[in-house]
Amino acid sequence: MQKDSLKKKDKETSFENTKKVSAGKLKKFKKGTILQREGDTSLNVYIIEKGLLKSYVIDEKGKEHIFMFASEGWIISDVESHEFEHPAMLFIECLEDCELIVIKRSSLNWVMLDEKEKIKHLKLMHRRMSVMQRRLIMQMSYSAHERYEFFLTHYSSFLHRLSSKTIASFLGMTPETLSHVRSSMAKK
Repeated sequence: MQKDSLKKKDKETSFENTKKVSAGKLKKFKKGTILQREGDTSLNVYIIEKGLLKSYVIDEKGKEHIFMFASEGWIISDVESHEFEHPAMLFIECLEDCELIVIKRSSLNWVMLDEKEKIKHLKLMHRRMSVMQRRLIMQMSYSAHERYEFFLTHYSSFLHRLSSKTIASFLGMTPETLSHVRSSMAKK
């Protein structure tokens, strides 16, 4: 039931079929394209029409930590860099061939949006904050087994689109731990 209501809310707040975003241009990117690197000044917001992306950081030891995934109907950017013009902390990479509406910071003008567009943007931002809150709580307080169950419940559509290494990084565990969790679940 909760999953169905989340899917309904996703449809209501997505940019699905929104080719009319006048400030943006639809562009195609190949799998593996890095749209933003740490240290860049984030100049773009990306609305995903088709494909799957990830945003992540790389620590001083070279380990990747995935911040979020974004698929069809989602929006991705480095919010702090974009909003406050700070150097980006996040890399943004295409995990599949993608079709994205690219909106330049200079084209975004909140005042020029009509009420319906403002409400749509606010709902999308609230959805993003909700997902981030849920994910942060999961990372802080769930066991490895519970984090994987969380992934299966909330991100099941990504399961066959991501490698085990990518899923493990997202869940804050090693690929070996993920393998152990999966095998223990299979035995049950």
